[in-house]
Amino acid sequence: MWCDVKILEFLLPTRCVVCGAGGEQLCASCRERLPRLKPPFCARCGAPTAWPVARCRECSGRRLAFVSARAAVAYDDDVRRLVRAWKERGLRRLATEVAEVVTAVVPAPSVVALTFVPPDRARSLERGHHPAERLARELGDRWALPVLSLARRTSPARRQRGLALADRRRNVAGAFAPAAESPRKIALVDDVYTSGATAAAAASSLRKGGARRVEIVTFARVVR
Repeated sequence: MWCDVKILEFLLPTRCVVCGAGGEQLCASCRERLPRLKPPFCARCGAPTAWPVARCRECSGRRLAFVSARAAVAYDDDVRRLVRAWKERGLRRLATEVAEVVTAVVPAPSVVALTFVPPDRARSLERGHHPAERLARELGDRWALPVLSLARRTSPARRQRGLALADRRRNVAGAFAPAAESPRKIALVDDVYTSGATAAAAASSLRKGGARRVEIVTFARVVR
């Protein structure tokens, strides 16, 4: 077995998904360069702001089913490469790297359990794993919180990539439903917060399932 592993490493050497250097899926240098988000933030959606605000331009006037959202890093080109490798190339071990960054930056949420944005079945089968669930389970281990499957997709998901903000919200309206009764305080985990449309729609289904406080935790977020 050891010999087989060494042969595989020789034929298919492990390379950093960001810079291509040999040795690790995410090298120490690229890990340190990840653009960690620092306060002040919008208290509601977690967007970086010039000073602390209760609502920012991004979330003001929107009805959001969650009370707060926090992310660990800004979604720049390096983070995009990391996330795509993690999601599309089946590099499941990157969930451990991502979880380490999240717990180093984001305080543990004030909840009794974690859940995750449910997968689109076809996409999950294509990838062979569900990144949001894997991240939730890694975070659950680190924060000593149970991880529950509480929401389900009501229909196949149209990809959000490339859609305008208004179209993103329409695309996920009614896309989720409760799959089980939710604890009153729950954190919803996903890989990337882009417009907040998916997070808000999934949080709404948790509220219908009994949650009274939903916090959002993601690895990355788009900063406008």
